[in-house]
Parts: sequence; C-alpha cells; structure tokens
Amino acid sequence: MKGYQYLRLLATGLLVVCCLSTQKLIAQRAISIREALSLVQSQQPQLNSFKEQATAAGHNISIARNALIPDVTVAYQAGFATYNNITGMSYPGLILPISGPPSAGNSYDPVPGSALTALLKWNPVTFGQRQASIEKATAQFKLANSYYDEALFRQQYAAIAVYLDAVYLQKLVQSHQANIDRTETGLQQSLVYAKEGLRPGIDTTQFQAALAQAKTDLLLTERQYYAQVTELSRLIGLNDQADKITLSDTLVINKLPYIADTAISVANHPFFLHQQARKVVSEAALKEIERSWRPKLDLWANAYGRGSGVSADGTLHKSDGWSLTRSNYGVGIQVSFPILQFSLVNKQKKQFASLVKADEAQLSQLTLDLQKQQQTAQFNYRQDVLIAGQSIIQAQSANDAFAGLKLSYASGLIDFTRLIQGQYDLLKAETGKAGAFLQTWHALLDIAVTNGNLDEFTNKMK
Repeated sequence: MKGYQYLRLLATGLLVVCCLSTQKLIAQRAISIREALSLVQSQQPQLNSFKEQATAAGHNISIARNALIPDVTVAYQAGFATYNNITGMSYPGLILPISGPPSAGNSYDPVPGSALTALLKWNPVTFGQRQASIEKATAQFKLANSYYDEALFRQQYAAIAVYLDAVYLQKLVQSHQANIDRTETGLQQSLVYAKEGLRPGIDTTQFQAALAQAKTDLLLTERQYYAQVTELSRLIGLNDQADKITLSDTLVINKLPYIADTAISVANHPFFLHQQARKVVSEAALKEIERSWRPKLDLWANAYGRGSGVSADGTLHKSDGWSLTRSNYGVGIQVSFPILQFSLVNKQKKQFASLVKADEAQLSQLTLDLQKQQQTAQFNYRQDVLIAGQSIIQAQSANDAFAGLKLSYASGLIDFTRLIQGQYDLLKAETGKAGAFLQTWHALLDIAVTNGNLDEFTNKMK
C-alpha cells in the first residue's frame, strides 16, 4: 500500500513538473529573422501610419478625375419682410430674389417672397489642366508609396541589425557562463590544494574575487541582452516582455556567410526610387503650372422660379409670395483667359524648373553614394571574413593554452596569476570570435542594404 502511495505521489510530482515546463514553453515566443521582418511590416504602428498616408494620397487621383463630373447646385429660399425690401432684398447665399417692382413710396407692410433655382456648371474641356492635375496626384501617390517602401526598408534593416546584436550578446552570455564554470572549478581545486598544503590559501581568495568579477560581467551582459531584445520588440511592434521572447536564429553566430563579390544596379533601390518619385512630382507640378495659363471653358445652365406677394402694379397678394409664379431658364458658355497672369506663371515655371534640376542633382548624388557604399561594403565583407578566420585560430589556440595551463597549475609549475591570465585570454578569444562572426554578418547586411534587397541577407539564413 505504501509503495502504491509512493508511486502515486511520484506520478503527481512528474505531472506538475511537466505542466510547469509546458507553461514555460508556451509563455516563450520564438522569433526568427524572417518573422521579425514580417512583424515590422504588419505590426509597427508607425509604418501603418505611413501606409494610411499613402492610401489617403491615392484618393487625390479620384478627386482630380472627379472634376469632369458636372456640378449641379439646387437652392430654395423663402422670406417674409417689408414691402420695400421684398422687392429687392439681398439674401446671403445663391439667390437674389427680385419679388416685385420698385416701390413708389416707403412702405413697411410685410409681404412674403420665395425662389427656387438649379444651377449646372460643367468644364468638359480644360485644355490639359485636368490631366495635369491627375498626373500630379498620381505622382504624389507614387511618392507616398515610395516613402512607405523606404521607411519599411529602413525599419527592417534596423530590426535585423538589432537581432544580430542580440544574438551576439546571447553568445557572450554563454561565454561568461562558461567562464564562471571554469572559475568555480578552479576555486574548488584551490580549496583541495590548500587543504593538502599544495597551494597557498591566497589562491582561494583570488579565485573567489575572480568568480565575483565573472558573475558581475555576466549580469552586465544579460542587462545589455535584454535591452537589445526590448528594442527588437519595439521595432517589430510586440508588447511581449523581453524575458518572454527567444531568438531562434542563433546559429548565425557559429558560421560564416559566403556570397559572390558582385554589385548590382541601384535602379531598384528603395532610396533611389523614392528620390526618383520626388523628381516626378516636381515635373508634374511644373507641367501643372505651365498649363495654368490656358483658357478656361465653362458650360452652364440655370432654371429659376420665383414667387412674390407684390404684383406688377404694386398691389399686394401675399398668398402669391409662397408659390413660384414666375419661371426662367437659360444656358450659356463662358470662355475666360487670365491675360495678366503671364508674368506670375512665368516666374512659377522658373521656380519649379529649378526644383526639377535640384531633384535631378540629388538623384545623381544618391546614385554615386550608393555605388560607393556598395564598393565599401564589398571590401569590408572580404576583410571581415579574413578576420573571422584569424579569430577561429586565436580561439582554438587560447583554448589549448588554457588546457595546458590548468595541468601546469595542478602540477605546481605555475602560479594563480598565470592561470587566471590564460583563462582571461580564453574568454577574450571566445568573445572576439563571436564579435568577428557577428561583424561578418553585419557586413553581409550592409551589402544587402547598399544593393537595396534584404533578401540577399535572409536567403543566407538557410
């Protein structure tokens, strides 16, 4: 019976442990670099703001095209005023009702008056002005989209850079933990050696001080790591706390990426496309100014009815003021031309022509900058690969040297200072190797950025 109870308690304990482990795994959210890029695009509030601004700019195209639709305005007006005013009273709005003849005398007898009108105005022909407005709105829409694409590119680049730094710090955490383990092992050995009289007791004290420093270094590195993960969560728009996020692409710190030494055209770079879109907007604005000094053709039609409480002979029939007893209609055409605007338009043309030239110069400068950045990124990558190769040799040598120093210390051939210096050199070599590998991936990221294609980086994650 007791054995049965023991097994039951053991099973219950295992179940509790499994449940707690499962909850811990569920609470953790693993983020890969590809998922981080996707979250930047879908979750970051600032990018969503840019997207909505681009959508709003797209509506300007419909607004510009809507100018082809005729404008029809309908209005009704009624009033009750003195005889003197109702025959020629000016009302604010669309209608100026003349309800009766001019009064022969000064009469304050109040009478009603009413009017109903419908006015149609249409500009079917604008001599290219409407088309220029549509082209400008289209260019502004493309500019807004290019601004969003550029902002997305920058934010995704920032997310990758922060992710890599977080992976590097995670590797440092492992190295500092390994250094703590080595120091604790040395401390335990020194206690044994001191007890047996093989080593002085001061070694134990020195190991304890080294252990405290190693733990301090670990705590500082952990703080940097969580700060970096917090920044990553901000960039990808997550509310999760840093200790609830894990990085799944950690193997990059243990391998080197290899790419072909080639540069591509900058014509599809988001920065280039954005500057090119700015130039197109300036050109569209110039065209709009050029076409503003053209005739304007208006077609109009009007239907108008009125009612007055004053008859033609001056007698009052107040009930007639509420009915539309007189009706008129008309159609017409109007052509206008701003003759004296030539000087103003000419100055505006020169202004926008200079803006177009400025955008062209900026585009040329950006092309040159991106080409030079490509060359620099390629050179830095080649150098970083060579440095990473040397770091591998240095780390292996430091590990071999520390292994020999441990044997020498155990044999009494060297003192604590030589041993702890070798241990420090090993830690430095390990962190240096991690830093060199990280820098190589950063160099690859720089190449992808200068080429305007982050897929060149993410494809190396396979």
